[in-house]
Amino acid sequence: MTCLLPAHGRISCTVCHAAPAAFDEVAAGTPAWRIRANPLSWGARAPQVLVLGFSKGPTQAGDLARTPHDHVAFKGQRIWVARILARLGLISDPGGTEAMNREIDRLVADPDGRFAFGSLVRCTVERFDEKKGVWKGTGGDMLGGFVSHEFGRRVAGACAERHLGRLPAETRLVVLMGTGAKGNYVDEAERLIRQARGRPPSWRRINAVSYGDDSTTFVHTVHFAAQGRLRGDWFGETRLDGSPPDPVAVRWAKLAAEAALDAMTRPRLGRAA
Repeated sequence: MTCLLPAHGRISCTVCHAAPAAFDEVAAGTPAWRIRANPLSWGARAPQVLVLGFSKGPTQAGDLARTPHDHVAFKGQRIWVARILARLGLISDPGGTEAMNREIDRLVADPDGRFAFGSLVRCTVERFDEKKGVWKGTGGDMLGGFVSHEFGRRVAGACAERHLGRLPAETRLVVLMGTGAKGNYVDEAERLIRQARGRPPSWRRINAVSYGDDSTTFVHTVHFAAQGRLRGDWFGETRLDGSPPDPVAVRWAKLAAEAALDAMTRPRLGRAA
């Protein structure tokens, strides 16, 4: 039976919902974490490359009812998505911010192309800020913090099982944007995805930022909306004070590009069940 990703648009899913929830309403949670029932998908159903953020942040998830679907994914940060994909060798660098933004606009809106887009947790993740007394969809180490929490592991595991456990035969590469603090998101995501895929015998840790089986490779990059020096370091850019970029970030970018190239060019010995 052919396996396909969710169609371009809203996803019908109630796996993590304690009760039926209207679109974009709070579906489940704890005093520290919660998810909003707004799972979405963009691009092809049988792509060569699946690009995943962690969860829709406040910029992407804000005012979903009035935002055109094709404008939501990576809203406000598409230039960085383009730069990351170009660094991995997955798209050419068209040069210039406007051209790169247009390229991601085109790829996100194309239901029959080489790419699909979404997030590891398809619903919006929010954390309670005790100091301010509000729920927030962004903040320090959201990725690692959520998947290290029991509720977060359960939600992310359910999402991984449904959307990554069986991938289309055409899907060679999954790009996950974000590494977490000191790579903790890489480690937790690998554990969840390996389990979702049935712990295949061919599973292997390729390098510090990639893993996979004979069918599909999973590669982590810098997060497209990372703050401070993180993005510039990953791209090997000299800092404003003239100091060199973090060598670990530079190395991780190199390892990610090598794993992506291998995934897209090597013969595959098997495929997901």
